[in-house]
Amino acid sequence: MNVRFLETFLWVARLNSFRLTAEKLFTTQASISNRIAVLEEELDVKLFVRDSKGVRLTPDGEKVREYAEQIVGKAHALRMSLSQANGYEGKVRIGAIDSVVHTWFIELISWITEHYPHLEVEISVDGARGLANQLQKGYLDIAFQADQIRLESIRNLELARYPMRWIVAANSPYNRQFTSLQELAKERLITFVANSRPHQDILSLLHVNGITSPRVSCVNSFAAMIRLIEDGFGIGVIPPALVREQLANGSLIILNIDNTQPGSLSMLTQAASWRTGPGLDHCEAIVRQAQHIVQRFCKIIGPERGIAANNSAPT
Repeated sequence: MNVRFLETFLWVARLNSFRLTAEKLFTTQASISNRIAVLEEELDVKLFVRDSKGVRLTPDGEKVREYAEQIVGKAHALRMSLSQANGYEGKVRIGAIDSVVHTWFIELISWITEHYPHLEVEISVDGARGLANQLQKGYLDIAFQADQIRLESIRNLELARYPMRWIVAANSPYNRQFTSLQELAKERLITFVANSRPHQDILSLLHVNGITSPRVSCVNSFAAMIRLIEDGFGIGVIPPALVREQLANGSLIILNIDNTQPGSLSMLTQAASWRTGPGLDHCEAIVRQAQHIVQRFCKIIGPERGIAANNSAPT
């Protein structure tokens, strides 16, 4: 029995799509269909059925998946054992949101290159929704983003939470005392990409306080967001953990306003989501190392700026 065909079968089962599997394995959809047909003929069972939701396993296909995972897992373990001196070889595709890139991500990439010198690392930076979509379609192996992804064969681990604050340029007109949230909300607010969790939380806070038409500028690039805040374009609604250097040198400052009003700014969450299965053991190791790095990072910046998640078991 061809192990590569079994791997193909497992990816079709994970992605529920012949097309997405073809893209994942860098081949044609016809080639994927042919591999599955060969397996079905060899096993004398039908493995998949197509319906309005795509491709799904038959009852026989579910049985085959259990054994296929064991066989493919053993094959990968054998390859790893034989090439242990050189470390894991292959490619890992990692996606990250801006807040991850601007905190601890570079340290993780350094760890990967040191411990997996022969592993090709492909990096994508996108919003949380875009990363979730790429992970679901099999374009990513690991996503570091803001929300847990509830899908079969994907595991999740919350990493940390960062308090959000009102942040302004020290030399801007916004560096003054605001007596209320209503007064502050008359100015332009700058935050993360539209419909992201931080953006929605800000709108909810303003709505609770009777502010229905705020001027909120959503920016999908954190570097651009910081530049706009530094140039006095508006008041940033971001975690201080992401602008530690600017706060330390005094170019940016944190505003304090009346905290007696209903609600408060939320926290920005960072979580890891990754695919599991044969041949993806290195993903688990990378996520675990990310967890250790985040814990150290939060300890360095202090609990007022970052709180590492107190968990050890992925969901």
